[in-house]
Amino acid sequence: MKVVGPRLVWSDEFNYAGSPDSTKWNYDLGDGCPNVCGWGNNELEYYTKDSKNVRVQNGMLIIEAHKEEKSGKPYTSTRVVSKHKGDWLYGRIEVKAKLPRGKGTWPAIWMLSTDWKYGGWPESGEIDIMEHVGFDPWVVHGTIHTETYNHGKGTQKEGKITVPTCMDEQHVYAIHWSENKMDFLVDDTLYHSVNRDPKEDFKGWPFDQRFHLIMNLAVGGNWGGRQGVDDSIWPQRMEVDYVRVYQ
Repeated sequence: MKVVGPRLVWSDEFNYAGSPDSTKWNYDLGDGCPNVCGWGNNELEYYTKDSKNVRVQNGMLIIEAHKEEKSGKPYTSTRVVSKHKGDWLYGRIEVKAKLPRGKGTWPAIWMLSTDWKYGGWPESGEIDIMEHVGFDPWVVHGTIHTETYNHGKGTQKEGKITVPTCMDEQHVYAIHWSENKMDFLVDDTLYHSVNRDPKEDFKGWPFDQRFHLIMNLAVGGNWGGRQGVDDSIWPQRMEVDYVRVYQ
């Protein structure tokens, strides 16, 4: 009997130029107000879809933050989302990217629930495939947040790995998400796993619903700005070579 491996079900190779493919990407715009000003983290950026902040060129998606005032915020940047254009339950989600550098940068490749079945954040869950803060330059984090385990309580389930060239070279940041387990990998090196506790309900494991992908470059904030923001480093960018989803 032929064994069938994981199949590519969704991807963007960014082998075009201009704006991100509108059949695959939406945007979160503004500063999160009036609901969660500063996107819930006291961030300093205003998200736009202007070409200065987001574009595809030379085979890469560029998400670029600039020091410029907009609507009362001192920086602009971009947050792209695949919601309702790329939503998945289980699989391998991988993104090849090069990260920005400098104190105050906070790039993230992450996922949120599409349907919010269990309620707002953190009840319906968050999956951080990759987070990086510029003041801790060679460390990459992979984390889940749920009602029981989240950074608001200091109980988030987090792993981290040292990637000395993360700001100089492209690396593949990935999760392998199955019914009862979440694995976090960099360049196919497994550095963190979370196993579902069979005694817990959605409060500990809401990851039985579809999620979508988010990629953004935040500035400052509760974590990214913990040691301040270096005003001399801008603009800074995250460069994404591809996004691939296998099931």
